Amino acid sequence: MAEPKHGTKPIVIEETVGKKAYCQCGLSAKLPYCDGAHSRENTQCKPIVVEVEAAGTKAICQCHQSGNLPWCDGTHSRLPQA
Repeated sequence: MAEPKHGTKPIVIEETVGKKAYCQCGLSAKLPYCDGAHSRENTQCKPIVVEVEAAGTKAICQCHQSGNLPWCDGTHSRLPQA
């Protein structure tokens, strides 16, 4: 079983309207989107699926500690450095 990878800063993208599946295992080759790596690597993680209602700049959390997942709320800046 592969361990989930967690980044330290969000991925900032210009997002479009529609249903999105954001990776939570960190192993996707298409970050921030899920590509099924969680299943292939048996991580026990699942993507966060949301309906993006307004296009624009979005910060996708990669530390996975945000209180507003999948969106970054700045929590990564308060976490201890590894």
